[in-house]
Amino acid sequence: MSFFSADLALLGVAFFWGASYPVAKGALFYAPVLIVIFYRFLITTIFTAVVARHEITSISWGDCIRGLVLGTILFLIFIAETYGVASTSAMNTALIISLCVIFTPIIDYGLSRRLPPTGILASAAISCIGVGILTGGIGKFSPGDVLVLGAAILRAIMVVSTKRLLTGRQISSAALTAIQGSAVATLTFVLAVAQFGISGLIVKANLQFWGAVAFLSLFCTIAAFYIQNAAVRKSTPTRVGFLMGTEPLFGFVLAHLLLTESLTATSLIGAGLILAGTFAGIFFENRN
Repeated sequence: MSFFSADLALLGVAFFWGASYPVAKGALFYAPVLIVIFYRFLITTIFTAVVARHEITSISWGDCIRGLVLGTILFLIFIAETYGVASTSAMNTALIISLCVIFTPIIDYGLSRRLPPTGILASAAISCIGVGILTGGIGKFSPGDVLVLGAAILRAIMVVSTKRLLTGRQISSAALTAIQGSAVATLTFVLAVAQFGISGLIVKANLQFWGAVAFLSLFCTIAAFYIQNAAVRKSTPTRVGFLMGTEPLFGFVLAHLLLTESLTATSLIGAGLILAGTFAGIFFENRN
């Protein structure tokens, strides 16, 4: 994957992740959060394990442990993100999660014991103000908004950890995606059985639910994480994070078109500030 093709592929991931919020919102009408996550990653694990079966048999225990660590972080992301989208709007979810593009360089620079450039810090402040306006201020954060904000921080940790844990390693992106998916599916299965029992895994839903789960698995998980795992090796965590900042553009528009969520002057101002902070961050990162 070349540098330019990696950038284009990440834009494609941003589109599908933007689409995932209204799709996940629809799936949650038929099944609880844990059940949706379980089936999403069960399909992911089966598919990627078949594709990467030869690579999986040859990876070292060290690389396997690295994949399981990244899978555990991914599990925490999806728990926070999916519970968050269940109790807030898809628009808010798509926009608040975009703050990961600001947290990523802060964590990345911080681990190198350097301060991010002033321009990036200013961009972070602009984005945070935008989130405050979008949700009505810090004092009016809903529990769903707080969970999505936590998911944004975990996403940043995920991108930085992927780069640092996999630099110089031989594990393929497909095998890594399979291991990550198995970790999420296993942890979710344990929680789901503890909460609902084995019988709770049976979902009585129409084709719309299973179509949504298939879309989330094939496009928003298998393809997306394979691309991200491959791209982060060719780029920097900060650049990957900022490229993923185009996600709220897609999520904001798709939530309005698919879920007919209303657009207000306040939400547009908040969205504009978040996006302004994101693109300002890209500008200052390119200058650095």
